[in-house]
Order: sequence, then C-alpha cells, then structure tokens
Amino acid sequence: MLKTEIKNYLHLHFIVFIWGFTAILGALISINAIPLVWYRMLFAVIFVLIYFLLKNKNLKITPKAIIKFFISGTIIALHWIAFFTAIKVSNVSVALVAMSTGALFTSLIEPLFFRRKLIFLELLFGLIVISGLYLIFNVETEYTLGIIYALIASFLSALFTVLNGLFIKQYNADTISFYQLLFGVVFITIYIFATSGFTIKDFSLNKTDIIYLFILSSICTAYAFIASVKIMKYLTPYTVMLTINLEPVYGIILAVLIFGEKEKMSPQFYIGALIILFTVVINGILKNKNKQKLTS
Repeated sequence: MLKTEIKNYLHLHFIVFIWGFTAILGALISINAIPLVWYRMLFAVIFVLIYFLLKNKNLKITPKAIIKFFISGTIIALHWIAFFTAIKVSNVSVALVAMSTGALFTSLIEPLFFRRKLIFLELLFGLIVISGLYLIFNVETEYTLGIIYALIASFLSALFTVLNGLFIKQYNADTISFYQLLFGVVFITIYIFATSGFTIKDFSLNKTDIIYLFILSSICTAYAFIASVKIMKYLTPYTVMLTINLEPVYGIILAVLIFGEKEKMSPQFYIGALIILFTVVINGILKNKNKQKLTS
C-alpha cells in the first residue's frame, strides 16, 4: 500500500512538472485565452476519444452524470481561461505564484463537500498566505489584473479538484476526463456563438501555434488530466492540491530559463512567493502528521 502511494505521489509530481510547462506554452501561443482554451479542450477531447476507441471503452453515462460533468467541465474551462488570461496580461511567474493559493481555497472548500469541520490552523495559514499576496500586490502593481485572474483560476482549480475527489468514487477516471473536456468545449462554443462568434482573426493559427497546441492538448491535457484524476483514487484532494503548489516552482524556473529578463521580478515578489509556498508546505506537513496519528 505504501509503495503504491509513493508511486502515485511521484507520478503526481511528474504531472505537476508538465502543468508547469503548460504555463510556458500558454505564453508562447499567440492567440488569446478563450480561443486557446477552446482549441486545447477540443484537441484533448479528440485524443481521449481515440484512446477510448482503441481501448474499446464504454462511453455511456446517466443523465445525472451528464449534469455533474457539464457543471465541472464548465468550471475547468473557466479555470483555464482565467489562468491563460493571467499569463497574457502579466507573465508566467505572477500567474503561477497566485495560483499556488489553491491549497488555501481547497482547505476552505473541502470541509463543505467531505463534511468535516473547518480547522482553525488552516484559517491561520490562510491569513499568512494573504499577507504574502499583499506583499506581491504592493510591489508588483503593474501585474494586479494578472494576479486577480490567477486567484480566480486558483479558486476554480480547487473547486474542481474537490469535485473530482467525489466523482472518482463513482465514475471511471477516463470517463470523467472525457466528458469534462467535452462539456468544457461545448460551454466555450456556446459562449463564443453568443458573443463575438468564430472569427479568422481570433482563431487563426501559425505553424508554431499548431505545434505548441498539439503538445498542450495531448501531453499537458489529455494525458495529464486522465492521470491526475486516476491518482485521486489513492491520494486525497488536499494532497493533490498541495503538490500542485510546486507548479510555480517548476514553471518559474522554466520561465526564467526560456524568457529571461521578462520573468525576473523584484526581491519583494520572491519574498511574498516564499511566504505563500512555505506556508502551504508547512500546512501540508502538519496535516500529514495529524493523519498519521489518527491512523496509528
């Protein structure tokens, strides 16, 4: 059992590294966030569908499941739109650091869905995280809009992570992933038709965009999405969300290496980022110790 948990934990770290690279691809792709996410989810649906056909998997679900997956698929679509918008209006470093507040949001949301008491220590750590964000807001005022979008993305990420923690008890990970991606595409398509419509200007891709979108939708979405949902069978939503907070570490390192000066921030920014990451890690360690005490 312990060996299986370690294996899944290492697999999760690999997925988080891939997600860190997702931010880089988002910055490299030239189109705006909404068409970017539409292409990402559409291509990912095609890849997952091919996987289903090759494995001869059953796609049938109940009407109740359709409603669940449409709601959660919409949340995921909005999460990615907010995330890529944050990158477009600021940079990778800012978006990823603000995204690391996900564990804080999870600690507030999880008790509602899993019917447990809200822990005072989590609220205290939440206040410390907010102090780190306040420091970043004060020194990086030009990136305020990007931070706000990233915080919205972080909340939505925490929400669908907790929801998937519930869904995995009833449904297969592949099925969850396929329908959430499919309904995410449906939601964005409806939104596009209701607003600006599909225009050549917004949806035109160059050769490098196509290559980056292929990597983004296949490895960073179809594979990572299915694998991360499967891991939910063995790891708690909080553990998953806690590990996801390493995404900014991987992403910022990659961003500085690839984009150079554009990604270098003020010393206060990194102090604020360290406050957030350190608080989240300590919270996770304490939660793990408490869990071990309860099970021993």
